[in-house]
Amino acid sequence: MHNSTLCYLDNGREYLMLHRVKKAHDVNHDKWIGVGGKFEENETPDECLIREVREETGVTLTSWTFRGVVTFLTDGEWDGEYMYLFTADAWEGTLRAADCTEGDLEWVPKDRLTELPMWQGDLIFLNLLAEGAAPFLLTLEYTGDRLIRAELNGKNLLQRDMEE
Repeated sequence: MHNSTLCYLDNGREYLMLHRVKKAHDVNHDKWIGVGGKFEENETPDECLIREVREETGVTLTSWTFRGVVTFLTDGEWDGEYMYLFTADAWEGTLRAADCTEGDLEWVPKDRLTELPMWQGDLIFLNLLAEGAAPFLLTLEYTGDRLIRAELNGKNLLQRDMEE
């Protein structure tokens, strides 16, 4: 298990999204996600957040909010992960979308996010962000690309969906 951050830069009506198309052997290949990455040694979540956003976008965050921790579990196809989730509403500098080595950066209207290819579990935490949910613990377990378990603060979301 490793630690990472993910951040959605929010300009009010859109999120800055990263279309992961530039790296070979990328578990997120062709998916749309926020910006972020793995912790370096002795790095805090805030330090990782600021560094990763700056590396991928060229901007320096000046205001952000912790939104929750997402635990990713897998069948061993890739490493598990504890992801610290943030949104940011202020930053300094100029977005350098062309310089991003991870993929293509694009501002996407929030009401169009569901049209993008993304992980099924990402839709769960994007809905929580849209609802303004209090900081949460979300566990997502995958077999390959298939979400087989989703628990929000200890409550099984997939079972609830099946019962409705």
